[in-house]
Amino acid sequence: MTARIILNKTRKKRLEAGHPWIYGNEVERIEGEAVPGSVVEVVDHRGKFLASAYINPASKMIGRVVSYRPLERMDKRFFAERFRTCLEVRERFTDARYCRLVYGEADFLPGLTVDRFGDVLVIQIVTLGMDAVRNEIVEALVEVFAPRTVYERSDVGVRALEGLEERKGLLYGKEPEETVVIRENGLELEVDVIGGQKTGYFFDQRENRASIEPLMTGWGKRSGIELRDLTGEDGVTRRVPVNANGKEVTFPYWDGATVLECFSHTGSFTMHACKYGAKKVTCLDISEHAIETAKRNAARNGFEDRVEFVVANAFDYLREQVHGLEERAARAAAGENGGKIDTSKPLSGGGRTWDVVILDPPAFAKHKGAVAGALRGYKDINLHGMKLVNEGGFLVTASCSYYVRPDAFLDVIHAAAADAGKLLRLVEYRGAGKDHPQLLGVEEGNYLKFAIFEVRSM
Repeated sequence: MTARIILNKTRKKRLEAGHPWIYGNEVERIEGEAVPGSVVEVVDHRGKFLASAYINPASKMIGRVVSYRPLERMDKRFFAERFRTCLEVRERFTDARYCRLVYGEADFLPGLTVDRFGDVLVIQIVTLGMDAVRNEIVEALVEVFAPRTVYERSDVGVRALEGLEERKGLLYGKEPEETVVIRENGLELEVDVIGGQKTGYFFDQRENRASIEPLMTGWGKRSGIELRDLTGEDGVTRRVPVNANGKEVTFPYWDGATVLECFSHTGSFTMHACKYGAKKVTCLDISEHAIETAKRNAARNGFEDRVEFVVANAFDYLREQVHGLEERAARAAAGENGGKIDTSKPLSGGGRTWDVVILDPPAFAKHKGAVAGALRGYKDINLHGMKLVNEGGFLVTASCSYYVRPDAFLDVIHAAAADAGKLLRLVEYRGAGKDHPQLLGVEEGNYLKFAIFEVRSM
């Protein structure tokens, strides 16, 4: 007899609406011998077939749906068919050579993630059901994609919820090189698939990184630079940028923005800012290793002369810059009012401002209990970040914390703006890219919030 999960009568009909998770409190009973990790039938209280799911009786999430048709097992053929479908979708919407090929539940393969870095595939398995068929997954990947390398990065703590240990290492082919070079939006970027964060790179922000292009130029007039017709000694008239003294400006990025990227990791937003015409970018991360990679990315793309690199805690750095601004403003106000300025005490560091400030932090809330602290963290960085934006400039801000819902994220930014005395105009609001599809009704996939605001003073 095929084992099956019988759901209780009083449960909410989430499964019928397309949600792939089955919790233990939704189950009336389990019939037959359900081998942990195996595929079983799922039926309602009347015995009507609903789906096929793999089962883990030891987990709070007892089942995860892999098909809405009868399925005996997840074998090589099953995975090959799913992978081909994943590839077709990616080829339609993005560069499928460098993308997230498999995005768990949204690709009807819960517990499995596959990222593609050219001929290197990196997989992450977080559930018992997928862990039990690791060999079949690898065989199907090799059949469909013919990679040079399949490497596993299942070194994540969430596996413990399924009774699994963390795993990491080569599954097929040649050991990956220390860094793998990918192409994104016309840039070359280094990825560390062995020691980098998660699977090595954050493909989910690719389209968001491209969205900053309109912010990077159009700043020349603020510096007193304008285009004029100048006639040279050769009698030829050219339209060139000219400064307030009437002299030609020869710096090629005279019209570009000044940009601060915090939590830069390996500098992906920095590289895009430079590509789109930024004049000067400050690239900041707390990890020296990440900044070293960012430096190589800048050199690889020819941006060394326009990027300064800072290894620092972003919270501290933002506060330091705001403190410097406030000190200078206080001295200026004292001078205007005829007050005595104490010059014996030197000004502290900081006090810089930028045309565009980019905040792309790691997840501040990894469980429900961390939400309150996460919201304080988001308010802190956005409050200080927007204070450092030049008048009429832009704040680019993101959150990848699923437990911080979109309305709460926007609310905390609004509260930060009120405290900072700023007016924000929302230019664009986005989520993850098209290689991270979202099943309607499965809010767990809606984790990334990305917003661009114009910043004005009240």
